[in-house]
Amino acid sequence: MRNDVRALRLASDLSQGELGEALSVSRQTVNAIETGRYSPSLPLAIKVARFFGRSVEEVFHVDDD
Repeated sequence: MRNDVRALRLASDLSQGELGEALSVSRQTVNAIETGRYSPSLPLAIKVARFFGRSVEEVFHVDDD
C-alpha cells in the first residue's frame, strides 16, 4: 500500500518524532508507515488522515497489482 504520509508531514513542516507524538505512536512507527514497511491499523489510518484534514483514501492508496 502506498501512502502520502511523508509528503503531508513535510508540507506541514513536522519531523517524524513530532508527528508520532501527535498521533501517540513512536517515530519508528511513522518511519515504517512512510516507507511502506508497516500498514497501519484502521484506527491509526483514520487518525493520520484526520490529523492532515484528509480522507483515508486521500492518504493511503491500495496497489492493484
